[in-house]
Amino acid sequence: MTFFRFLWYEKSYIYVYLTSFILMAAVFFLDVNTNFTWGTFLYVSCLCTILLAGFLIFRYQQNVRAIRNIDNETHDRLSLEAEQMQQLIDDMRREHIREMNAIQEKQKEHYDFIVSWFHEIKTPIAVLRLIQQTDINANSLREEVKKIENYVDQALYYAKLDSFNQDYDIENCDIVRIVKDTVKDHSKTFISKKIRIDLPSEAMSVQSDSKWLKFIVNQLLTNSLKYTENGGEILICTEETIQEKQLVIRDNGIGITSEELPRIFNRGFTGETGRKYSKSTGMGLYLAQQLSNKLGHYITCTSEVNSYTEFIIHFPKDDDPFLFMNKKSND
Repeated sequence: MTFFRFLWYEKSYIYVYLTSFILMAAVFFLDVNTNFTWGTFLYVSCLCTILLAGFLIFRYQQNVRAIRNIDNETHDRLSLEAEQMQQLIDDMRREHIREMNAIQEKQKEHYDFIVSWFHEIKTPIAVLRLIQQTDINANSLREEVKKIENYVDQALYYAKLDSFNQDYDIENCDIVRIVKDTVKDHSKTFISKKIRIDLPSEAMSVQSDSKWLKFIVNQLLTNSLKYTENGGEILICTEETIQEKQLVIRDNGIGITSEELPRIFNRGFTGETGRKYSKSTGMGLYLAQQLSNKLGHYITCTSEVNSYTEFIIHFPKDDDPFLFMNKKSND
């Protein structure tokens, strides 16, 4: 920091000095009762100038020390502006640290998912290679391919989760039609495990994105199929209350313990059931809940061990006025 640049920022003191000097000179020259002598005037002027110069040099040294110790939080600030600026910098630094921690946590989440995803998808690939070496069973082949497709879908939708607002279209969807299409995709699994299925007969319209909603239903149905024993039953029905519309998926499978039930929608949570029955990324239910929330829905679950598990997707009953206006303008 140059001294002349310092003087520019301290010009207010110089202005005060010049104003005081002019007032003093005016008093000397205009007051007829004052015995004016040039020597006294010059003496006082020199004293004031020396005092100003000493003050400015002192301030300059203070500023130099402050700049050298700018990273020292205990160093005294030279002005209220500097104190407020330091507070602003501290707030920005804390915000930056929070954002960096959030980014690192997000990167860790992506890394953990990718690692678990690679381990998970290796299983059906290994089964396919084993099938190649033996007599090919068409049902087994289709089942393993379906698993791979489901894992690929999970990775794709997980990658799109942060950019969701750029890739969705809210419209009136027939939830029953979506359920039937999803059940049809899993028909081979239903047949091979001899699982009975009870489907709703009447259509029910909900406002959602059909593509994302089918993925949500698929994750819930996949979960039910995975943990329902051979010869079990899955009941799917729709309900409508005063407040909302509901899609209910209920199975008579192995159930979920009361300790694990509150955590089943957490990212990466597999629980004792997931570890015991099959390796899992723990992302299916997490993605289903996250996407549901972004679409304005939410999922709840109740369960009893060795008895049943019931998932309910809750849809708002009232129509979206913005969707209505958009449809009307398009018509």
